[in-house]
Amino acid sequence: MDSGDGGEVASAAAGPPTPLEWKFSQVFGERAAGEEVQEVDIISAIEFDKSGDHLATGDRGGRVVLFERTDAKEHGGNRRDLERMDYQVSRHPEFRYKTEFQSHEPEFDYLKSLEIEEKINKIRWCQTANGAVFLLSTNDKTIKFWKVQEKKVKKISEINVDSCKAAGNGGIASSSVSSSSKQFLANGDCSDRSYNPLGNDLSFPPGGLPSLRLPVVTSSETSLVARCRRVYAHAHDYHINSISNNSDGETFISADDLRINLWNLEISNQSFNIVDVKPANMEDLTEVITSAEFHPTHCNMLAYSSSKGSIRLIDLRQSALCDSHSKIFEEQEAPGSRSFFTEIIASISDVKFARDGRYLLSRDYMSLKLWDVNMDSGPVATFQVHEYLRPKLCDLYENDSIFDKFECCLSGDGLRVATGSYSNLFRIFGCAPGSTEATTLEASKNPMRRQVQTPARPSRSLTSSISRVVRRGAENPGADANGNSFDFTTKLLHLAWHPSENSIACAAANSLYMYYA
Repeated sequence: MDSGDGGEVASAAAGPPTPLEWKFSQVFGERAAGEEVQEVDIISAIEFDKSGDHLATGDRGGRVVLFERTDAKEHGGNRRDLERMDYQVSRHPEFRYKTEFQSHEPEFDYLKSLEIEEKINKIRWCQTANGAVFLLSTNDKTIKFWKVQEKKVKKISEINVDSCKAAGNGGIASSSVSSSSKQFLANGDCSDRSYNPLGNDLSFPPGGLPSLRLPVVTSSETSLVARCRRVYAHAHDYHINSISNNSDGETFISADDLRINLWNLEISNQSFNIVDVKPANMEDLTEVITSAEFHPTHCNMLAYSSSKGSIRLIDLRQSALCDSHSKIFEEQEAPGSRSFFTEIIASISDVKFARDGRYLLSRDYMSLKLWDVNMDSGPVATFQVHEYLRPKLCDLYENDSIFDKFECCLSGDGLRVATGSYSNLFRIFGCAPGSTEATTLEASKNPMRRQVQTPARPSRSLTSSISRVVRRGAENPGADANGNSFDFTTKLLHLAWHPSENSIACAAANSLYMYYA
């Protein structure tokens, strides 16, 4: 998605990109049919790093699992080198398990008589250094800064002691026997008693040892070690819903229901409160903060969303406490459309900047909205995710599903957006001008099995081409292609798009599915 007018004209002339054909790539933690999922194993966070070579997941048991890309390494060089060699890179991204560590443990707040879950709410990658990777992870109250790097395991070898008796000499890892015909004991004594011992601890055969090999330290193995470098605690009275790195590489923000704090990565005992929406009287509270994210390139700008469906853009240069916003993005509700559920489904559960910072993507309960940061009159595109649920809002309210918080993501080129739904389905929409792409996939080894084989429907964006507002995805029926009713207990809340390729990682309960196009 180009930020310049010339780029938009050129892309419009070339026509919208063709819809992608998605294929299954990998699955980690696939459960067998009928296998019961443990609550602690359910994935609660997914994040690619900026290079796309690493992927991290967090679960409700407080664990962080890291995966690393393998297909680039197997070719023996990076993509640029291979292109110079005129080597065809056709493989899709493939990942393998790297390591895992326990990030958070369950705690108890004795002052408030409150249990603090170990569940990982968010993971964010930080800048790598000296071959080590760094990341932030948070539960409801505490943020931790982790360093993961390879450590060499030192082994001792090459000592001329009989290996079968090496245990008496401190358990040498590996050994070799002297070329002498005599056998020597673990403490250096000789089994042949024909010569005079020099002492109880050490004795030599007549004529001495033909050769003496000293222990040698070898580093033949490496293991990954995760170490918690810093803990950022006691700064939030309410549950943390977001953390976001700044482009300056030095600071990050953490947001709860009423406040946003600014931290320096090097300082764990001090943070600055930059947004505070807590009223003097809590009875006057009308909205809470639901998500916050730094601008990808401007270190002074950040956006946060609210439970009333608005997104505020703030500039840290204006004042130390950003009570006033620079811009507010909200869509006015149509007259006569208000109902009991209007405010609930308007609450924004996630907000993400496009890679170039020009566009903002927000997810409320029913739809995805794409916003141009230069145009606060309304969204440039709206995508209906599961409009067929509107008649069922009362049931969804009864079983609390209406409060589910779905995440959203954008492709690296800004041409597509994605978000999850129920029955382990996720939806991908094309957001380029003129695009009618609207794909529904299932988190399984056969992602296309929910597709309805119907003729291609005409573009609905032609009727609203003046404002470039696109509304798509509302045609889906209340049941899937097989006529099955949707399962509200299986929901795909978390997903992430690879930063440079058309590859998506998504979580279905305790399983991590990956797809490519």
